[in-house]
Amino acid sequence: MRNDQLARGMGFALVGMGTTHMAVPEPFDYLIPDELPLSKRTWTVASGVAELGVGTALVIPRTRRLGALAAVLLFLGVFPANVNMVRLWKDKPLPMRILAWARLPLQIPMIWAALRVYRDPALRPE
Repeated sequence: MRNDQLARGMGFALVGMGTTHMAVPEPFDYLIPDELPLSKRTWTVASGVAELGVGTALVIPRTRRLGALAAVLLFLGVFPANVNMVRLWKDKPLPMRILAWARLPLQIPMIWAALRVYRDPALRPE
């Protein structure tokens, strides 16, 4: 897959997730660690806005490289919520617990893909 296709795919996926954060915030509120300051809804909305912004930046060729760097930071930033999901789902049925654990290492290929787009020489300014 070419890096421009990878960037667009990541971008549209992030725009979709950001839209979902706004349309149906409750499941995302549940995953926000209690230890964070501010309300869970504030974090849900902020992460949704970030996903919309980063996704849009990845789709637009002119901002794609900056969007890729922002995606790396976003994927690192949401990792605590994924860890919290493992903690919250410890009493859920086994398939749900497996899903929660599986999300953790999946951050690695997402970060790698964003770095691949960021490092693409074709995206560097002249």
